[in-house]
Amino acid sequence: MNKKRRRKIIIILFVILILVAAALWAGNHLLSKYHVETVYVDGNIHYTEDEIKEMIMGGVLGDNSLYLSHKYKNWEAKDIPFIDAITVETLSPTDIKITVYEKALAGYVKYLDAFMYFDKDGYLVENSSVRTAGIPQITGLSFSYAVLGKPLPVEDERVFGDILTITKLLKKYEISADKIHFENGEVTLLFGTVKVALGNERSKLEDKIMNLPFFLKNLEGKTGVLHMETYSETKKNYLFKPTE
Repeated sequence: MNKKRRRKIIIILFVILILVAAALWAGNHLLSKYHVETVYVDGNIHYTEDEIKEMIMGGVLGDNSLYLSHKYKNWEAKDIPFIDAITVETLSPTDIKITVYEKALAGYVKYLDAFMYFDKDGYLVENSSVRTAGIPQITGLSFSYAVLGKPLPVEDERVFGDILTITKLLKKYEISADKIHFENGEVTLLFGTVKVALGNERSKLEDKIMNLPFFLKNLEGKTGVLHMETYSETKKNYLFKPTE
């Protein structure tokens, strides 16, 4: 090998070494500069903050804010129960915000020892052995089977409109019901040992639910039925029948 060719190879190797060193320096710089130190989690209900962090920040570069913000820019959660999507926003090179978009669940029914959660249209979206706080159990519905991804096969699908209306009103007035029971067109809400019979006056549901916080506060520790089947604007009190 002549001197000219040997010199050319040495120069090429030297350039490669410089490029590799520069790449390593740049990589280390990016890793250190964008190393996550503070994480904010928002929108999570079913999962804890630690569970969300473990989902998002596991694996290679899981602690790199630049990588995470790019990976979860338009990411859809296809295999995570109760979650539609998750985004990661870079607040600073070391601070990120994880926003969780959970599926809008209207309620759940118990079927074969499992909690079957459905959306506003009655489609079963999740099957879980864990009950999610804040989502009411729906009872009184008649169905013979339940298939994920399919509507709950009830006799009258209009009941899902009623469920959505009631859950929205409960949320609006910051009330959390344990159960919503349907029977012969009438609605009953259950709050621990207190039942609230709302009857079948759909047009008066908000008027009744709006007054519930006051009545429930006065019924704490009691057991019985609060009868609100009939609404009157001039009516100040409803009959509460204790049960032994």
